Amino acid sequence: MSELLEIQRRVAAAIMHPLTQQETMLRKRNDGTSNKSEADAIIKPNDRLSSFERLEIYNRQYWFRLYSSFEEDFPGLMAVIGRKKFDVLTRAYLTDFPSQSFSLRNLGSQLEHWLLSHREYIEPRAELALDMVRIEWAHIEAFDSASDALIDADDLAGIHDGSQLHLQPYLRVLQLQYPVDDLIIELRSESGSSDSSSNNASIARKRRKARHVAALEPEEIYLALHRHENSVYYKRLSREDYRLLSALMAGEPIGKAIDTAFEGSEIPEEERASFLQVAFQTWSSLGWFTR
Repeated sequence: MSELLEIQRRVAAAIMHPLTQQETMLRKRNDGTSNKSEADAIIKPNDRLSSFERLEIYNRQYWFRLYSSFEEDFPGLMAVIGRKKFDVLTRAYLTDFPSQSFSLRNLGSQLEHWLLSHREYIEPRAELALDMVRIEWAHIEAFDSASDALIDADDLAGIHDGSQLHLQPYLRVLQLQYPVDDLIIELRSESGSSDSSSNNASIARKRRKARHVAALEPEEIYLALHRHENSVYYKRLSREDYRLLSALMAGEPIGKAIDTAFEGSEIPEEERASFLQVAFQTWSSLGWFTR
């Protein structure tokens, strides 16, 4: 290993190590390494700051950037559980799942999985919070996932029961218990303000809206998230829509996917053909089918 690479790795290890509860740099890391000794070895002091203080600046700014990015990705979750609990959750989650990518886009990729075994951070609104995490992460994926070339009319006309239909990589479908799609749209309409009193009022309104949704009885809600001209849209689905799209995404041939969609369905047999015709026409017009 070159001397430069070794220094880079030592600096990175120091910068990426979690902060103290007071958001300062730890004097000693979990593995016993002294950050002061490391700083003295690789960072020159100046006439104003010691080696440790210079390194601490980068350590703090690194973590403040992660906190800020995480908050930008999950404002709905913060509205549901409140600022204080959200801050505690953020630090605990990012300690367990620190950034592993050059892109901060992936910070929340493990959040739902992590929360399922750390529900104490989102009680007493755990189910609503989980629904919010699902839609906010799906929104991120729908926004920046790939877009494939559309299937042409001739290919679409030639499909049969054994054919496989491919869907846009950015399309996401969710099964939810709360109308978090409506909630998140309302929350985003509360843009806030740089003025402290206006911003506090906006936060209070967001919390009231979240409390209202939390008080609703859970129900079955099916939702698609899709993209058009760099904007993400939400579209409510029927149970059959959701099951059909999920089956197609799983690679099932059309015939089997249709059977899956109508298992336990209340749609009468004689109405199913027209249901499918409308569904496929709608999804085709939205550009969901690809080559």
